Amino acid sequence: MKPKILVSACLLGQPVRYNGRALTLESELLESWKAQGMVVPLCPEVAAGLATPRPPAEIEPGQSAKAVVSGQARILDIDGEDVTGAFLSGAQIALDTARAHGCGYALLTDGSPSCGSSFVYSGYHDGVRRQGQGVTAAVLSRAGIKVFAQHQIRELGALLPSC
Repeated sequence: MKPKILVSACLLGQPVRYNGRALTLESELLESWKAQGMVVPLCPEVAAGLATPRPPAEIEPGQSAKAVVSGQARILDIDGEDVTGAFLSGAQIALDTARAHGCGYALLTDGSPSCGSSFVYSGYHDGVRRQGQGVTAAVLSRAGIKVFAQHQIRELGALLPSC
């Protein structure tokens, strides 16, 4: 049985990012996985009902995805609107989808307050990066799903059996 990989829909060319665009990942590995039926596409934010385009959102300054998941921090859009509920809902949808399809891996868009796996933004909407995860990446990781950012696709490929 081939492994399944949950993949951020924007990396697959779907225009679902906050700015209404895709962040298409050009990769022979990804194309091969798609051809073999290993890819399960999902945008947690869109799945949770957020519009495209939508105001950019970030985890509160100095807070973490873990704090958001535990109810101790929020995700705010650039207008100050609390969008935490939608992001938590999207993370749960991502986990449910991964489990339903038997995904042991996820390839997610780094920097996102949902999908970031190595960095997110400062929370001040100033373009400054900081180490951390988004809520979807944190929820998936906690459930035992191995999460990778798009720039780590080769590391993910090295873990997968030859297909």
